Formats: sequence, structure tokens, C-alpha cells
Amino acid sequence: MSSLGYMGLLIALVGAVLSVVFLTGGHLMGKRAAATPAEREGEVSFGIAETLNKGGRILSLAVFLALTLCCGILVYCFMLGNTSLAYVVQNRSDASGSLGWLYHLSGLWAGREGSLLFWAWLISVFNVFVAFRDLKALDALDNIALLVAQLVLAAFLGVLFFSSDNMPFTAMPAQYFNADGELQGAAASWGMNTLLEHWAMAIHPPTLFVGYAGFTIPFAYATAALVVNDASKKWVVRSTRYVLFAWLFLGVGIGLGAIWAYVVLGWGGYWGWDPVENASLLSWLMGVALLHSFTVYRQRGGFKRWSIMCACLTFCCVIVGTFISRSGIVQSVHAFEGDTVSLVLFLTLIVLSVLVGIVGLALRWKSFGLAEGRGEEVENMFSKDAAYYFNNTIMVVFTVLLAYMTISSALPSFMPFGGQTLSADTYNAIARPLGIVYLAILAICPLLSWGKTEGKAFLKKARIPALCAAALFALLMLYFVTNLLPAYNSTLAAGGTAAEELLRQGPSWYYNGLAIVGFLVASLVFFNSLFMLGRNINSYAKAHEGGFLSGVKGMFLGRASAFGGFVAHTAMAFILVGLIGSSMYVTEQVKYLPYDLETDTTTEDLYIGDYVLKYTGNEVNPAENEDDVFYQLNFDVYKTTSSGEESYIGSVEPTVQMVQSTQQQKLNAAVISFPQEDLFVVYRGMSTDGAFSMDVRINPLVSLVWVGFALLMIGIVLAFAGRRSPRKQ
Repeated sequence: MSSLGYMGLLIALVGAVLSVVFLTGGHLMGKRAAATPAEREGEVSFGIAETLNKGGRILSLAVFLALTLCCGILVYCFMLGNTSLAYVVQNRSDASGSLGWLYHLSGLWAGREGSLLFWAWLISVFNVFVAFRDLKALDALDNIALLVAQLVLAAFLGVLFFSSDNMPFTAMPAQYFNADGELQGAAASWGMNTLLEHWAMAIHPPTLFVGYAGFTIPFAYATAALVVNDASKKWVVRSTRYVLFAWLFLGVGIGLGAIWAYVVLGWGGYWGWDPVENASLLSWLMGVALLHSFTVYRQRGGFKRWSIMCACLTFCCVIVGTFISRSGIVQSVHAFEGDTVSLVLFLTLIVLSVLVGIVGLALRWKSFGLAEGRGEEVENMFSKDAAYYFNNTIMVVFTVLLAYMTISSALPSFMPFGGQTLSADTYNAIARPLGIVYLAILAICPLLSWGKTEGKAFLKKARIPALCAAALFALLMLYFVTNLLPAYNSTLAAGGTAAEELLRQGPSWYYNGLAIVGFLVASLVFFNSLFMLGRNINSYAKAHEGGFLSGVKGMFLGRASAFGGFVAHTAMAFILVGLIGSSMYVTEQVKYLPYDLETDTTTEDLYIGDYVLKYTGNEVNPAENEDDVFYQLNFDVYKTTSSGEESYIGSVEPTVQMVQSTQQQKLNAAVISFPQEDLFVVYRGMSTDGAFSMDVRINPLVSLVWVGFALLMIGIVLAFAGRRSPRKQ
């Protein structure tokens, strides 16, 4: 297996390099053919160029097949328990049950070596799509884009092949096997971290990698547009679906990671501003700027330089994220150990991806200027153009700031925040107001016009959604006054660590005022986006003399990006309300519950808010693999009604999963979900005096985060799946 894997990687690396050579030669010969005055000589040069370009494209398929073989070898070893490779031994799962196969398969991307190989394979998949999109029409833009993408792939393969730390096909040393060929000693207990054995975490990395790999293509096309000096929207049209597809999968990956953090890590939240969490968010944020830049490029012939630079910065953020998680410069529970080859190569890719945009635009500055007849990029500040401009500015500034803060601990002490590991409160202090400002722009943008917005037209559009938003805001304020504000005040009144954490985030007037403004902005975003979606559907229905459904179909087929965009904007209102409730107004009860072993009872019940948790027993359940043991507590849950009576609402069974061979433990939270809040229960084990260590939380409005995120992904799917028919000027 080891030799076959080495051979597959070598073939892939050589194929990628040869593909780059062929495509470079094809481009140069094509330029020579175009510049050759003699007709016969020009035809010969063109024929050679065509042959070289086809060869480069066919080689991309050979690279894909070689990497498919490499991934297949690892999958074979994981699924059948073959322990001949060190990587397989270190990342194998012994899980059983209905999801056992998924955890075995996820070993492919569970470790550094396998995840890099899987990532490289995904890039090769995208490259094959670019190469065989139209093999008959060998367009120079497509050829150069494929050349750049193959260069990126060659860099990844170089990291794999020339670094022993990244090689997934290193054979397992013979001393770790006994005479029967079975693992012995420490190696017998090696394997996947039990924290990774969860369905969301098993799917989380590959979805992220699909997004990361997909963002290679718009960067490649942006570079190609600079090389061939083509400022038309062709490269944007070629790239848009790749951007949507990549951004969709990256978003799904981030969402799955949040679900895993919520139910497995046992801290009650879903986003902690961990460096590797931030790393995935960087390219997602830049993807937002890139998508909006593409909209202006396609529809208005503007933001050409923005689009080029955003494509380069989005790819740069992908590599920065990789650099953060694999260089070892920052400490994170998600990060891999660093190695020199990865450090140097990924740092080089970061610098080069930024230089491509800066140097390329400097050389093609005039070509990628404004469309003919337009004097300014933004002619009026009260316009859709200005809203898009501020959208991009906020996204780029926040992304750069987030990247800087994430790596601050590795920076020299004389720099701002240098040598410091910043707390979640610091990130929240910046992200919360900036996010609300961003969404305020998002709320107004659909009502604005291109070029300049007339006041009367704006008021006419805004009147009805503003009234509806006011009604929704009133309902949110009622919930705020009756539920969220009392929870905030009771936390402060109780004192202790929780109260200190709240006060560190600002005085009460600012903290609660920020939430109120956020609710107002969410109300405006929701109804402005919803009404503009309805207005567009209605206009399509009238134009085709049909009903509502025909209007939906017409808009989906005619303006897929706008249709999906309105749905995605509506989703942001759900997410904002959910984030305010579930991150700013959490009620927590951390305590030891005294336990009597002889009677198997607790001497008191656990109270939090209106809920009462009554202990009913405990269980110790060994897993089928005979290594994992589940220590489970059982509680009946009651809610106190307005009359003071206790009403039974369900039961919870939080568990501690212990891996005996490694002494690793995983906290499996128990959650009862209601439309307005979650009751979140974690059992952390027993204290030295035999009490149960419990952490119970009420997370308000957290369901809106999941609903909003799902709706956001649906919006992107609609934008991706719909047909883009040419629009008349």
C-alpha cells in the first residue's frame, strides 16, 4: 500500500507540472501564431498551441485519476482495518453501530496528511471541470485559468510529497507489530480522537474543503483575465457558479462545526472565536464581498478592480486559514502540529496571491477601469452602488482585522495586541456593532436604485415594509422586556463570574441598547427583503399574465441570483435575532448536585429559570467496542407555570463518554428545544466528594440561528441552481 500510494502521488505531481508546462507552451505558441504575419507559419504555430493546450487539459484528468487512486488506498485501509500505514493507525476509528462506517471513512480527512491529500483531490476535481468544460473551443482565458489552478495543485502536491510530516503513505514501522501481525504497545491504542466521532464533525471537514478548493477557480480566472487583458465580464460569468458552490459548502461546513461545538464540547455555545474557527470565517466573509462585486460587474460593468482583488483575497484567506491551522504559529484545539515545509510553502502562496492582484491591476489599471460613459464608481452616496461599495469595504476591513487578531499571539510585542491571545469578549466588542451596521446597509440596499435614488421613489418602496417592520419590532421588544432583560438583570444580581463577564462587555445601557438596535435592524432586513422579493415576483407575474406561482418560476429562471439573494437576505434577519438572544442573554447554572450513593438520590433538585430538573437515576453503558463507556444521568424536567404548578415537559440524559485505553472523555449534552429557547444540560463527572458536576443553561432564540442558517443555504442553492438567461439592457 505504501509503495502504491507513493507512486500515485509521484504520478500526480509529475502530471500537474507537465500540465503547467504544456499550457504555458500552448499560450506562448498561441501568442506567436497571432503575431506571425506569414499565414502558413501562423497555422503551424496555432496547431502546436492547440495540441499543447489539449495535452495540458488531458493531463489534468490524469492527475485527478492518480489522486483518486491515492484517496482510494486510504479509504480501503480505513474501511477494512488495514494497519500497514502509519497515518491509518493514528486516525482509525473503532466505532460501531449505524454510523460506524462514516467514522471509518472520515479517517481520510481526520489528520493533517489525509486532509491535505483530500483537499488536493478536490482541487483536481474542479480543475477537470474547467479543463473539459469545452474541449473544442480552447479559449485562452480557460487555458490560463487551468494553468493557474494546476500550479496551485502542484504546490499542494509538493507539500505532500516533499515533507515527511505530510506524507500519508509512510509505512508503519515493524516494531509496532507482534509475531501475529497485530499492533502492540502504545500503537494498539492509537486512533481517532473520540471528540471527532460525531456525525456533524465527520461531515464538517470535507464540506469546508470543498469550499476551500472551489475558491481556487475564481482566483485562477481573475489571474487569467489579467494575463490575457480581458476586462469583459466573461471571467466573472465563468467564475460565478464556482463561487456560489464554494461559498455554499463553506457555509454548510461552518454550520456543521457550530452544531458539533454546541452538542459535543459541552460549553453551551456554538462559536468561541477559536483561531481555527476564525480561519474558516475569513474566506467566507471575503466570499460575501466577492459575490456582491460580481453582481455589480455583471449588471453595471463596475467594480472590476474590486472583483479582481476580492477573488485574490478570497483565495489568500483560504491559504491564511490553512496557514493558521497547519503552521503551528497559534494554539488551538483544532490546529495540527506545524512543519517547516507547510510553513514556507503556504506563506509563499499567501504573498503571491496578494501580489497577483496588486501587480496585475497596476499593469492593467486602465483596462479594468470603469465602463465607458461612467465618470465615478459611485456617483451618489444614496444609491445601490454606494451600498455595495460599503458592503465590500466592511467585509474587507473586518476580514483583515479578524486575521490580524487571530495571529496576534504570534506577533512581536511592540505591535498592537502583539504576543496576546485575545478573548472572545474582544472579538464580540468589534463584531457585534460592525455586524449590525453591515446588516443596516443590507436592509436599505434593496430599496435603493442604481446611480441615484430619488427620495419619493425610496419612500414609496419603504412605506409598507417599514410599517410591517415596526410591528415586528414591537413584538421583539415585548419578548425582550419580558424574557431577555429579566435574564440579564438576574445574572447581574446573582454576581460571580457570569456577572463580571457581562459587565466586561460594556455598561448596561450600551449592551442592551445594542440588542435593541439589532432587533430593529433585523425587522427592517426581514420585511425589506421579503417585500422586494414579492415585488419582483409580482412584476414577473404581470409581465407574463400569470399568477403568483408563474411569477416565482419566471423570476427563478430569469433572475436566479436576485431570487436567491432576497431569500439569503431574509435569512440574515433570523440569524441576527438568534445571535442576540443566544449569545447575549444566556442564563447559566453551574453547581455540584449532592448525591447519596446508598439511596441513589440527590438531596436537592436543580433549578434554573422556570425549569426544575429532578434526578431519576444513572446508568453505566459499555459500548460494543468494549473500550468506550457511557456514564449517563437521567432527569425529569418540569416547567413552573404562572400559577406556581410544575408541569412535566420531558426528560434529559446527559452523558460522559470515556475511552478507557486513552482516558479521553467526551461530554454529550442533552438538549430540549422549544421555539423560543433551548434547555441545555451537561454532566461533567463527579467531584471528589461524590457530587454530580452539572452545567445547565437556557439559550434563548438559538433555534432562529439554525433556521436562519438553513434558509441562507437555501438561498444560495436557489441562486446556484437557477438558469441565468441574458438580461436586456
